[in-house]
Amino acid sequence: MNLYSEYYVSEKSERFVTKIWCLDNGNGKTTVENKLVLPNGCFNLAIISGASIEVHTSKRKYEMNEGFYFCSQMTNKVLVNIRPKTKVTIIQLQTWTLSMFPQYDLSTFIDSIIEIDPAELPFTSKIKNNLNLDIPSLLMMLNVYFEELNFTNPNKNTIESICEIIRRHNEEISVSEIGEILKVSQRLLQMKFKTATGLTIKKYIQILKFRKSVDQMVHSNPEKLSLTEVALYNKYFDQSHFIKQFKGVMKTTPKTFNSSLYFLSKKR
Repeated sequence: MNLYSEYYVSEKSERFVTKIWCLDNGNGKTTVENKLVLPNGCFNLAIISGASIEVHTSKRKYEMNEGFYFCSQMTNKVLVNIRPKTKVTIIQLQTWTLSMFPQYDLSTFIDSIIEIDPAELPFTSKIKNNLNLDIPSLLMMLNVYFEELNFTNPNKNTIESICEIIRRHNEEISVSEIGEILKVSQRLLQMKFKTATGLTIKKYIQILKFRKSVDQMVHSNPEKLSLTEVALYNKYFDQSHFIKQFKGVMKTTPKTFNSSLYFLSKKR
């Protein structure tokens, strides 16, 4: 079985869930070491079965045994070590999904991971006692819940609207311009967005822009783009600006970037 695999929810559920991705070292006899994950503007719910994984964020090291974990927004690369006989199933949530549940205040919760009680999650009644639930059953459960959520909430809230505007403008829009479109003050927009995501709007835009650039570098084969082309295509001021942003997240330069060290999204 492949170490990394991806699975997709229904079209209606994709409004709230981008995909499921798995890191499977269940048949492995040695630890998979020093694999890296990049920030992408999403939240993750991780279900760990078997032994354990070790995760290093920019804040601290986490030892994650069997159980359920909530992973906040990440602003820098994350290092992962997956021990033998361990499988990690990750439900990747859209940026705005948790804003549908206003009881959560995530304003100070970034680059962090917490273990959670699965009973607190609205869609996990069938998996709280079964960490090895198969992917088709998990997909069915998620689709039932999130298709219903989509039906009962046809209108976008403020956070989803902000994200949609940013994506529609290819990450080339200011907070003041977003405020003008939504007819909401910049201060209120920033406060709502940070409460729901832990990020400022500007930081979120930077993450999307950076991740799009990296994915472009990886998936441009066999006709590789130059760094200048990647920088200009993604609206960086110039190649130097792109390299500076790249080093800030990756702690390395684009020229020394080795995609084989990373768990990167597959091209759909």
